[in-house]
This record gives sequence, C-alpha cells and structure tokens, in this order.
Amino acid sequence: MPHPLGTTPSKVIALHLNFPSRVRERGRVPAHPSYFLKPPSSLAGSGDALVRPEGCELLTFEGEVALVIGTRARQVPPEEGWVHVAYVTAANDVGVYDLRHADRGSNLRSKGADGYTPLGPRLLDARRVDPAGLRLRTWVNGELAQDDSTDTLLFPFEQLVADLSRLITLEPGDVILTGTPAGASVISPGDTVEVEVDDGLQSTGRLCNRVIVGDPLAAYGAMPAATPAEREAAYGSAYEPGPLLDPRIARGLASVAVATLSAQLRATHGLPHMSIDGVRSTRPGQRMVGVAATLRYLPLREDLFRRHGGGMNAQKRAIEELRPGQVLVMDARRDITAGTLGDILALRALRRGAAGVVTDGAIRDSAQISELDLPVYRGGDHPSVLGRRHVPWDTGVPVACGGALIQPGDLLVGDADGVVVVPPELSERLIADSAEQERQERFITEQVRAGRSVDGLYPLGPVWHDGYERWCAEQAPWPGPQE
Repeated sequence: MPHPLGTTPSKVIALHLNFPSRVRERGRVPAHPSYFLKPPSSLAGSGDALVRPEGCELLTFEGEVALVIGTRARQVPPEEGWVHVAYVTAANDVGVYDLRHADRGSNLRSKGADGYTPLGPRLLDARRVDPAGLRLRTWVNGELAQDDSTDTLLFPFEQLVADLSRLITLEPGDVILTGTPAGASVISPGDTVEVEVDDGLQSTGRLCNRVIVGDPLAAYGAMPAATPAEREAAYGSAYEPGPLLDPRIARGLASVAVATLSAQLRATHGLPHMSIDGVRSTRPGQRMVGVAATLRYLPLREDLFRRHGGGMNAQKRAIEELRPGQVLVMDARRDITAGTLGDILALRALRRGAAGVVTDGAIRDSAQISELDLPVYRGGDHPSVLGRRHVPWDTGVPVACGGALIQPGDLLVGDADGVVVVPPELSERLIADSAEQERQERFITEQVRAGRSVDGLYPLGPVWHDGYERWCAEQAPWPGPQE
C-alpha cells in the first residue's frame, strides 16, 4: 500500500530522544533536540514489507508520532509552530543496527533503506487534535510493546517546528518523526509490527508491516557488524548488558589498598601523578571501585551561567546519564568555595547505581550525603548552591580533578587514604603486582612485631629472601580476583 501523503516530501526529519521513558532507557538526557535525516525514498505504507538484509540480525522497530507540515515554516516562534502542522499519523522508524558503524552519526544506511519509514494508514487533521493529548501504541505479533502519551515530552511538537525552522525551511509535505517511547527493540523475519496513534476519539488505524529476509548486501561497501555495543543499543530494555567492569577485575582492585596501587603505578609503570589529591571520603570505611564518567565545571560568568546553568544543565545530565558501576568525576578546578553536589543529586546518583562521586570542589548538605550508602570524595564542604563559582559546562570529556587527568572509562579506586586512577589496560598486572607487594608487607609487619630491625627488611632485601619464601609456602592462597 502506498504511504498516505500522496506526494513525495522534500525531507524526512527524525528526532533522537523525546519521550522520558526512552530517555530513562538510554541513560542520557539531551539539553536540546537533536535530529537526523531519512531519505524520502524510505517512506512506505501499511502492508509493505520490512526487509532485513541477509546477514543482518539487529533490525529494530520504533513506533512514533509523525507530523506532516502543511504550510511553509521559516523562523517561526514556538507559539506559532503547531499552526504549520497539517496532519498527524503513525510511523515506524525502522533501523538495522548492524550498519550503524557505517555512517556513525548520520544513520544514513542503518535507517535510510527503502521502506524503513512506514506511515499511516490514515492522516489525522492537526486542527482537530490536542498535540499533548495523543496516545502512541506499538504491538509486535499482537503483544503490546510500547504505550505512552505525548503529555510529558521533553520537546513539545510546536517547539520542534520552531527549532527546525530557525535554519531549515520546512516545506508542505515534509515529515517530522518525533521520537519513540520505551520498549523499542529487535524484530525478526516473520514478526509483524503495528503502530497506532489516537486521541481517544479518532485514530490513525494500525500501521501494519511484516518483517521478511532480503538479499545479502553486495560486498563492495560496509558490511554488517553486530557488536556487543550495537546489540545493547538495539535491544534497549529487553537486553541485559553485562557490567561495565569485569567483576574479576573489580574484586581484584577492591582487594588491594589505594596506597599500594599508587606505589605500583609509580614504581612499575612510571605514573607518579595518578592520585586525586586533596579529596576525602564521606564514608572512609567504604571502598570504591568503578568506571569514570566525567563532568567539567568552568569558572562562573554570569551571562553564560544564564545559558548553561538552568534547566537540564550539564550537572543534571551527568547524574541522569550515570550507569550502574560508574563513578562521576567532577572537575571543579580545586575551588572549594562553592558546592558542586547536594544531597538530592547525590541520592539520584545512588538510585542510578553509581559506585561513587569524586569532586575536587565542595559539597553541600554534607551531613545528609554522609548518611547515603554512596562514597563521595570531595575537596571540602560549603553551603553555597550552584552558581557562586562554577558553570556546569560539559560531560563525557577528559577532565582534571585534584591534579590528575581522568578520561571517561578510566578506573577509579578509593579508600580511606584517597582515590587513585587506574588505566584499564594496566589493571590486571597492577592487581597481581599489588597483591605481591601487600604479601611482602604482611611478612615484614610480622617480623617488625617480633622485634626485627627494618635494616634490610624494609624494603625486603636479599638476606630475607629465603625466609620470605618459606613464609609464603605456609600461607593460605591470596584471596584476590577469582574466576
């Protein structure tokens, strides 16, 4: 069946994230709408097949509300955005995640294939619907997979029209796909996907498409690659990704002292600047091991704070983007005369599954934060709110914290002595070397308690080699990282 537009639009524009339920799945909160283009040749209608090329496995559905522009829109304000929408209909933003690597960022081949934007089957007159009162549902093989409404969108429809029209002229017939809710996932040959949009009184009807297997892709271009990361992204909430950090490595790092790791990084690997200096823990008796996520503050400039400090700013996005097992590292330029974290955001980090927070700035609500089951390392305590010294600027970038350079993905280990940064590629050797160092130190401690001189004993010298070997043979195996 042909799509219901009748004519071919000049462009099809798709929004990345808009439904809060999808945001929670993805673990990141956009500050502004972001878009990608789909070719008009990707349009299809109800009853048309969704073709998964042979050799691909990650074909996905995304039920969406589609807006069809009715009158030319150029630099229109938000309050006039909805006037330029003629119709609302159901859409399925289909993609094959095996090809996302081929056009990273543009989604051209992964989401632009012929037939990958079914619309319909009926158009609803935009003048007769409430844009904030629509219900979107998607079924896979008759089972409800998505069910959400447009009353809590991050970016209301009229805002999308206004935002796009600032730089791009929207022509009559152009299509805007407005984002998908939670529940989008992978579909397989033989599956049938149905999408419907209604307002309780009128409905688009069910947009129905069945998945079939297509021919394999010719080998003179990028070929499918179903990596673990793409599987995680494609399956969404239906896919359970593994932990960010190998549990064996996590146990190993937790079994040795930060002081030992710091010594080994300096002596064995020539890395003397891996400690985050000047921070102390709200829970000194609790160890911290996790994977770094980063947030950078810049010095306060009042005009820029008005733009970057309000709403879902970088500080809040950093918290909402946290994944279980991550440690949020804040670069506050060692300025402890203003707070960088309060009890509410600390609680939210804990609920997100954070392994800890490290800031070389100050925290506020320190008594309440200390009661949380979350190690927070900070440079100081201060009663001020955000906006006294800092502008929350960006996330996911290399930062300086307490004199150390931390990249997203580095490993952080903390105890009562402080925090050390561990390059992931060195972790296994560090664990083994640190375990040996601590074994020697236990032997040395026993000898000092027995009255021995530290001369030739600390550090362990040749005269003590045989005695140490005999002592090791009598000890239980090191309870370090186990398979």
